Amino acid sequence: MRELPNPTFAFSPVSLPRGSLHRPDLRQPEPSPHLVKTERGGLQVSWARHADEVRQAQRLRYQVFADEMGARLSTTVPGHDVDIFDAYCEHLLVRDEATQQVVGTYRVLTPAQAKRIGSTYSDTEFDLVRLRSLRERMVELGRSCVHPEHRHGGVIMALWGALAEFMVRNQLDTMVGCASIPMLHNGVVSGDVAASIWRQLQATHMAPIEFHVRPRLPLPVEQLDASLQVEPPALIKGYLRLGAKVLGAPAWDPDFNTADLPMLMRIHDLPARYRKHFLGN
Repeated sequence: MRELPNPTFAFSPVSLPRGSLHRPDLRQPEPSPHLVKTERGGLQVSWARHADEVRQAQRLRYQVFADEMGARLSTTVPGHDVDIFDAYCEHLLVRDEATQQVVGTYRVLTPAQAKRIGSTYSDTEFDLVRLRSLRERMVELGRSCVHPEHRHGGVIMALWGALAEFMVRNQLDTMVGCASIPMLHNGVVSGDVAASIWRQLQATHMAPIEFHVRPRLPLPVEQLDASLQVEPPALIKGYLRLGAKVLGAPAWDPDFNTADLPMLMRIHDLPARYRKHFLGN
């Protein structure tokens, strides 16, 4: 079992800047971000400590993205979703307590690591120049997936709770990422669903114009039927409930067979009830 290097991001000491959502208990040392820190409903949440734990996350990602969604993945490890960003990311895992199987995962690219690799994954899909003022306190969330037998909401809530704690502890306030909309609908590959969801969210959940971004390979929404009455995927609906905003029109990802919406979520935009649930105040 190969131990991963020390956390790739310099985790902050106990002090937090004015305006932070909470201050830690100064009488207790802060727990290591790599230890299991949540157990609820038969779920355990932890940060990957070993290379083989990252492999478990990559295996789940392959099962969801390739086997289930039909993504065409270029990978160096058969049966695993692996790309160049993985080595720079922290990997958050949710396990079934009884079986210890990884049933949910996120990867997190911190500002320091984004500088080391030179970009975020989102930069490969969008021109993010308008977000330059946010990058020092901005993390990228990616590769979110949940095992099909555990899509009851508990896994995502556990992941979000750990992410919120991570953000506050490390004096970070902004999350960005690409939220995917499958192109396969009723057995047919079509962008009509994505175009329709974009039309709805453009009217209700757009970020301020100073944060708008542009796709590098735009989904040709003007050539699609955007009049369908369809709901966004559950994950996108969840982000919107947490106060997330859409940054612009969707990009087309032909390898993953998805349309990707650029989204931004800020800690201070969390509605009060979610702030209390995730952060305790």
